[in-house]
Amino acid sequence: MNISRSEIWLVNLDPTIGAEIRKTRPVVVSSDAIGALPIRLVAPITEWRDYFAHNVWHVKLVPDSTNGLTKTSAVDTLQLRGVDTQRFVRR
Repeated sequence: MNISRSEIWLVNLDPTIGAEIRKTRPVVVSSDAIGALPIRLVAPITEWRDYFAHNVWHVKLVPDSTNGLTKTSAVDTLQLRGVDTQRFVRR
């Protein structure tokens, strides 16, 4: 599987603990080169909420033809995590 930085992928983030972002959801691939392990650093994407505008860790994404999103969303950089490539569902 060829997974590259800045791509948006659907990733299964379960199981989780506590307040970690869960479910199978889109993520932005933050890094495609973390050592020799099949792990990628990702930032989950969630639906945009107006109150996110005051949070420095939420980055607004507007849907367009290049990102493939269907609604205005937010990258939640507070929830960065390393995930095995086996969790990646599709681009």
